[in-house]
Amino acid sequence: MIISSSSDYREAARRRLPPFLFHYIDGGAYAEYTLKRNVEDLSKIALRQRVLNDMSQLSLETKIFDETLSMPVALSPVGLTGMYARRGEVQAAVAADKKGIPFTLSTVSVCPIEEVTPAIQRPMWFQLYVLRDRGFMKNALERAKAAGCSTLVFTVDMPVPGARYRDAHSGLSGPNAAMRRYLQSFAHPHWAWNVGLLGRPHDLGNISKYLGKPTGLEDYIGWLGANFDPSISWKDLEWIRDFWDGPMVIKGILDPEDAKDAVRFGADGIVVSNHGGRQLDGVLSTTRALPAIADAVKGDLKILVDSGIRNGLDVVRMLAMGADLCMLGRAFVYALGAEGGQGVSNLLELIDKEMRVAMTLTGAKSIQDINSDCLVNLDRLAK
Repeated sequence: MIISSSSDYREAARRRLPPFLFHYIDGGAYAEYTLKRNVEDLSKIALRQRVLNDMSQLSLETKIFDETLSMPVALSPVGLTGMYARRGEVQAAVAADKKGIPFTLSTVSVCPIEEVTPAIQRPMWFQLYVLRDRGFMKNALERAKAAGCSTLVFTVDMPVPGARYRDAHSGLSGPNAAMRRYLQSFAHPHWAWNVGLLGRPHDLGNISKYLGKPTGLEDYIGWLGANFDPSISWKDLEWIRDFWDGPMVIKGILDPEDAKDAVRFGADGIVVSNHGGRQLDGVLSTTRALPAIADAVKGDLKILVDSGIRNGLDVVRMLAMGADLCMLGRAFVYALGAEGGQGVSNLLELIDKEMRVAMTLTGAKSIQDINSDCLVNLDRLAK
């Protein structure tokens, strides 16, 4: 199929991937209302068109945590990214590196830290959960620091896994899951050859490095359920703040009071996020949560945002509502699943072009110029 927009990659990925992988990245929790609202609410934000402002000199460059980026975008941590293309985390990281933006490696990646960092020039970001096994957390932090990772993204909205019903239906989990995945792979020969056969090992690389033995897809759901820690509180992050001497970002903030707690804790940034609608269904979309959080803590730390961002217009909308940087999750994994690293590179170029059109027609010559003046009737979000 012809790829002419970022939305085309979802359909291309659906065709290319075995269903258990497509639905894992495409699905959300429970009835998926928050998943839908993330996209719908953001698309309803009206941009304010302005013309005749001499937009010949326009720049997308920005700076965050002392890193200069070609545009205010980073790739989010997504578990099992290495199953969507051969050694997928490496391919995605290289694409982000070439574009001049950060790639964030997930705790539950297929490729371990030590495989990804040598492939790129700029420092990688690393994502971590609070887990029952504090030894694993310490080991992961030590390895991330040794590998030169610059920023720690600490996910706090997953003390327990969300109820993702699609996974049981698709074959990622549930009865006879391994056989169902095998049959699906057989029906998708391109993926079966390129990733299923040539993309091995298919294990959780960071966890296998720590345990000293392979931890495969069969163990994924069980390991998560056994190791996430519902007793998590701010005090559990204090030793990490002391250990990690780089920027620390708290991911999973939806409420202004939690954002204020992050400031008091000493975080360098937060990610306004509902985990892409994959945790608690029925919570606010990030579009509706962001303005109040920005009002509460803008200037006290960096505000990052994810969930629902699919194109360059969405990036401009989020920046205008108070974000400093947008993180792409599903959007880049769709592209990776469809066309590998080249798909991610193409997606990032599409987002660049879409941002330039939006900035030109809203009169924003730089990222610093993107603010509420670029929007129409922002107050309606509170109603």
